[in-house]
Amino acid sequence: MVSLLSIIALGFFLGMRHATDPDHVIAVTTIVSRQRSIRRSALIGAFWGLGHTLTILLVGAAIIVFKLVIPPRLGLSMELSVALMLIILGMMNVVSFLRSAPGADLERRGTSASTHSHAHSHGDYIHSHSHRHVPERHGHRPDQTPLAYLDRMFGGVGFYHYIRPLVVGIVHGLAGSAAVALLVLTTIRSSNWAIAYLLVFGIGTIAGMMLITMSIASTLHLFVRSHRFSRGLAMASGLLSVAFGIFVAYQIGFVDGFFTGHPNWIPR
Repeated sequence: MVSLLSIIALGFFLGMRHATDPDHVIAVTTIVSRQRSIRRSALIGAFWGLGHTLTILLVGAAIIVFKLVIPPRLGLSMELSVALMLIILGMMNVVSFLRSAPGADLERRGTSASTHSHAHSHGDYIHSHSHRHVPERHGHRPDQTPLAYLDRMFGGVGFYHYIRPLVVGIVHGLAGSAAVALLVLTTIRSSNWAIAYLLVFGIGTIAGMMLITMSIASTLHLFVRSHRFSRGLAMASGLLSVAFGIFVAYQIGFVDGFFTGHPNWIPR
């Protein structure tokens, strides 16, 4: 009983700590920075943690049960996928910011001074572009927005808004599953206990990531009142995600030797 409680407690709290790793926090911040609802932010964190837990559990259990050995180049490629994911998430935020910049349409169209811009919404999609009040000109129909396109493509899927954090969590779990499984094998000899530890570790990660995303959303809700600051925060988180992703990719590709003939992979 004492051993069981020790494994549950250790796995849960280490899972919560694992959720605070820099690449994890940057990835979810890039997603949550455009989310105002605390409840939805908590769900984003939960879906990220669920994706992470599924990969950790499946891949880690395979390593534990079948005694698999991960080749260095394969291990580095799993970690490189996280770097690419960070770059993609960051670029999505940067592109979204540039497209919604108030002066973007003015520069492209060369409109007169009577044209101006302000933020407006279509459902829960908020953006800015130039228009005239006399005569009224809007520039696009309400169904010509990124969310409208996604609604038409995935409207039949109830949780499609949470697919992105789920996929991101799966990719992050793929990179960390080998390290976690190997760490468990060095301390827990029983396969059943080791797999139970992975499950509790994943539950702790879900709880930790939910707390992180709720904290981010609560801070934004309390202190961020202007759309300009909100968009700037999304831009900043995007740039940080791209920069960190490039740094991680460089470390893996050249320092750890993924792009050379001598890869050196240490699970971490």
